[in-house]
Amino acid sequence: MSLSEKTAIDKIEIVGEFKTVQVREATQVYRDDVPIGNPEYHRYVITAGQDYSDQPEEVKAVCAAVHTPEVIAAYQATQVVEVVEPAEVEPEEEAVE
Repeated sequence: MSLSEKTAIDKIEIVGEFKTVQVREATQVYRDDVPIGNPEYHRYVITAGQDYSDQPEEVKAVCAAVHTPEVIAAYQATQVVEVVEPAEVEPEEEAVE
């Protein structure tokens, strides 16, 4: 009896106005080449302008097709960094016994 495990991308979706790419990986355990139980899933997203050079070729192809310069610029324009000034804290009064 031999156990093995295989992980493969089983779903790539394009979601929303800025073409976010959602990737789902399925990991399946096998006993003597027969699947055991249900696969375990792991999901991650790639947003427009994010580096995807370390991704599998099929994910790179999708990102290259949908993350056009126009989509990247539109997405980046919505990413506003808000600077929040720290609130002034009043010193605490010491308790009198």
